[in-house]
Amino acid sequence: MNASPTCNWIGANQSHLTAALSEVRVALARFLSCPDGQATTEEDTAVPGVVTAADATKKETGALDVLCATFGLSSFERKILLMCAGVGLDSRFARLYATGSDHAKSMYPTFSLALSAFEDAHWSALLPTRPLRYWHLVEMVPGDGLTTSPLRIDERVLHYVAGISYIDDRLRSATEPVHEAENLPPSQCAVADQVAGSWYRANWQVGGPVLQLLGCETGSKRAVAAVACSKLGLNLRVLMSSLVPRGAGDLDLFIRLWEREVALGPTALLVECDDAEKSEPGGEAAIKRLLETMRGPLLLATRERRNPLKRPLFSFDVPQPTSAEQTQIWKNVLGVRSETLNGNVKRLVSQFSLDSSRISAAVAQVSPQRADSATHTDTVSGAASISDTGLATALWDVCRAQDRPRLEGLAQRIEPAATWDDLVLPDRQRQLLDQIVLHLRHRAEVYQGWGFASKGSRGLGISALFAGPSGTGKTMSGEVLANELRLDLYRIDLSQVVSKYIGETEKNLGRVFDAAENGGAILLFDEADALFGKRSEVKDSHDRYANIEVSYLLQRMETYRGLAVLTTNRKEALDQAFLRRIRFVVEFPFPEAAQRAEIWRRVFPPQTPTEGLRVDRLARLNAAGGHIHNIALGAAFLAVDAGEPVRMSHLLVAARNEFAKLERPLTDSEVAGWV
Repeated sequence: MNASPTCNWIGANQSHLTAALSEVRVALARFLSCPDGQATTEEDTAVPGVVTAADATKKETGALDVLCATFGLSSFERKILLMCAGVGLDSRFARLYATGSDHAKSMYPTFSLALSAFEDAHWSALLPTRPLRYWHLVEMVPGDGLTTSPLRIDERVLHYVAGISYIDDRLRSATEPVHEAENLPPSQCAVADQVAGSWYRANWQVGGPVLQLLGCETGSKRAVAAVACSKLGLNLRVLMSSLVPRGAGDLDLFIRLWEREVALGPTALLVECDDAEKSEPGGEAAIKRLLETMRGPLLLATRERRNPLKRPLFSFDVPQPTSAEQTQIWKNVLGVRSETLNGNVKRLVSQFSLDSSRISAAVAQVSPQRADSATHTDTVSGAASISDTGLATALWDVCRAQDRPRLEGLAQRIEPAATWDDLVLPDRQRQLLDQIVLHLRHRAEVYQGWGFASKGSRGLGISALFAGPSGTGKTMSGEVLANELRLDLYRIDLSQVVSKYIGETEKNLGRVFDAAENGGAILLFDEADALFGKRSEVKDSHDRYANIEVSYLLQRMETYRGLAVLTTNRKEALDQAFLRRIRFVVEFPFPEAAQRAEIWRRVFPPQTPTEGLRVDRLARLNAAGGHIHNIALGAAFLAVDAGEPVRMSHLLVAARNEFAKLERPLTDSEVAGWV
């Protein structure tokens, strides 16, 4: 069996390197006048059948010659490199240096020894600007001086000349490899072709352009970059912006090592930027310096377009896969199973906007055992359909959870517990909530199937305003909708989002919508009064920017693929022009006596022991549902402490506490007959 080309090259490279090391070792031994047999043997002379460096060069170029040519090493610098490499590859070199050293039997070479031993020596080889030190091919161990300090070859370089190529450990710890993606949709393949085309004639020795990939989905940008690099025969590694060295010296070393890596092998770097570097000391400056000075194939992944650099910066928008592409990806990953599963795939696509990597991750996370455990089979004929339904249910839950890490730091997730049975509202308000559910469930069919999306994305977002006094059920209604639709509910406190600094409010809102976009979570913007109000007359820049903030929020709500809900206690404070851009306005009235009685009937869980409660008398208390819940909970604690069931007396004490908190007195008519 013939040896592979790789094996042939490894053997030839080893012979080439052995011969080169032998030549240097013989020259050193002669200079040091070593005893016969200690450093030189018959193998050190050129005899028939032994491959010398010159002969190996004629047959095939080895890694040593490639490295010397790449970094422009002189003949003398090549010998210094071999002097250092010999310590790790041939034990006879260490014995040579120990014999000829004046410094405690040092086993490493020095510049002083090299300058004395070789006729073609030149002092400039010691300069930091020359290749040996500039590219960190050899390192000087701290010692007595420039010429007498021990020299060591860089480990990455040593393995390279030995025929083993791998990335430097200092770069490996900061970067990670990106492999070519599977199931890349046509719309993203087209962008990958454009990226590869922009690089085709780039001159990396003078920097070349930085290619900026824009989009919200990290996985999509990585996949496009990987495919583009694969087309050009480049390996790809990714560097998170938070791992870019901040100190000038550390950053210079990273850039130098990376440029050396690019010179040793076809490698590209993708720098993934977020807002982290802007909030960290020196972060923005470090990113800018890296992008402007590093030579080699360089990509930048950002959400928003970055300011121009001192070198060319080409931008490419990386779109999310279309609904049709996502449907096909789901089917490719899952396989065609049944009409039931195909129908559920449509539901997944209508709710979640995922790229191929996240779809594959969701399917991989859902094991067959988990899908089967979500169902039970009654008949053999229905087994396949039921199993597919269980799989779709499990996939839905996994997709819901994928965006949670991005939202957790921006909003408070509310675990929805309330159901329709817990909600007491007039018929009109209940019908409006039913319509919100209807719009969310059928938006994909109306927008894509019936063509409304072709008219533009503006106005396709489902937005709602919940207005009414505190405690009337605004937040509970959000929980009910999330429970009914099996979606996550996030509460955003606008008083924390709004910033006094110009432009910061829009950035904060943008982060929230971007993080929630793919999963379509329900966003509940509490206390909208903090931002909304009558459109003010523009008297100064602050008024102008306040109106811009409101317009930005409404614009994002109009294009958000999920449901965005604003809550307010003062609807009258809102500008009518703003209300026009909100699809649903649900007013939550203060409950009347009949509604309060119904709330009291439902407020206690079935497990709560009660005794002698008079709902008709409790309903006289002028309290909204939220306050009724607080009173019931307070009474439960009083009752359990007394070892009794909840009675009217406990409710009276709890009601007084609640009204004292509200700074409202209890009237005799409200609590008449309670005890």
